[in-house]
Amino acid sequence: MATPTAERVRIIESKVLSDDWYVLKKTTFEFLRRDNVWQRQSRETYDRGNGATILLIDPARETVVLTRQFRLPVFVNGHDGMLIETPAGLLDEASPEERIRAELEEETGYRVRDVEKVFEAFMSPGSVTEKLYFFVAHYDSASRVAAGGGVASEGEDIEVIELPLGQALAMVERGEIVDGKTIMLLQFLALRLARR
Repeated sequence: MATPTAERVRIIESKVLSDDWYVLKKTTFEFLRRDNVWQRQSRETYDRGNGATILLIDPARETVVLTRQFRLPVFVNGHDGMLIETPAGLLDEASPEERIRAELEEETGYRVRDVEKVFEAFMSPGSVTEKLYFFVAHYDSASRVAAGGGVASEGEDIEVIELPLGQALAMVERGEIVDGKTIMLLQFLALRLARR
């Protein structure tokens, strides 16, 4: 019988390197390898809390709602910085469903009745603690209750984009949509529709 993971990890030291925007820690630990040897390792973890994201689809027209906004980390990594994404946000102590409804309306101006959680995923488990909750929901023209665009005082300047699902998937293939959470939800939706 395998040893439970909690019994295979010994935390030696945990140091906070930065506690400005979020928390960056350096942890030294020992891990019991499968060959029964304890190996000392050191890793940095960035804790920004958990988040939620959602893809809206109009099933009658097979269109989806996405956003476009500037992202500095992708800009400094050689992208033009204007990233096409599904609406998303950190939970900030709210439930994933509660948070994604508020974030959706704030970013896109759409209000939906029913949201469906489809899966959870760790997006960068080698260094970031964040887990994302993924949702889908139906929308139509009556679902738009405001302009959206985000919160200017938080540095948000969000463009709302409505596209045919097929066009969004083609944009993934062409490298025009490169955000991981967005690609995951678009592919999930495409697979779901293909099974019907």
